[in-house]
Amino acid sequence: MPEKKEKKQNFLMYRNKPLVRCGNILYYGNMSDKYVVMLQIVNQKPFKDTEEAGVVQIQLMATDPDIRARDRIIKKSEKEGLFNAIDIGSIWLERQLGE
Repeated sequence: MPEKKEKKQNFLMYRNKPLVRCGNILYYGNMSDKYVVMLQIVNQKPFKDTEEAGVVQIQLMATDPDIRARDRIIKKSEKEGLFNAIDIGSIWLERQLGE
């Protein structure tokens, strides 16, 4: 019987946690942890030959599927720029996970 190869997914990492993008939504953290951060790019603005994130909504969320979606949100905020949003989201996540 041939050996079964495990498919390894390579995610972009930020501060040793995966950062996964789907359209204008980014998820930061391990889905197997109790909490993750969802970043939603609300609008974009032109920057040189491309566009960059403008306003970004940040939500610290519980990953427990037994909790109603509305009750999963622990904290939320809005920041200007993706870096500012990821920075505050990573701080929230580290504090919530006790790291």
